[in-house]
Amino acid sequence: MSVMQVGVIGVIAAVLAIQLKGGKAEYGIYVCMAAGVILFSFIVDRLGIFIRTIEEITSYINLDPGYLSIMFKMIGITYIAEFSSGICKDAGYQTLAGQIEIFAKLTILTLGLPVLAALLETIREFLS
Repeated sequence: MSVMQVGVIGVIAAVLAIQLKGGKAEYGIYVCMAAGVILFSFIVDRLGIFIRTIEEITSYINLDPGYLSIMFKMIGITYIAEFSSGICKDAGYQTLAGQIEIFAKLTILTLGLPVLAALLETIREFLS
């Protein structure tokens, strides 16, 4: 699926949601959620290509697979949080969307702490 096709799907869904918002607002939200799920499936497809490429690159270099796993988890958390937050914002729940974003940021920070500790250990060994 090309970017043009995804853009057209998004615009059609937005226009349809605006049209439905006049009569029953919840139908507009449902249309946006359905379009979001469809677009998210395309994102997952592209992420599969990205993951395969990164795994191929790491086969050429000596890299701890744990770091790669952490990176994939961070990417997944980012996409899921952005998707969930966007749906909450579309539904008019900005506060809930903000809480999802904060939780995702803290989760990513927590996942990154072991990498930071390993980096600091490497620097300490290099300086000793």
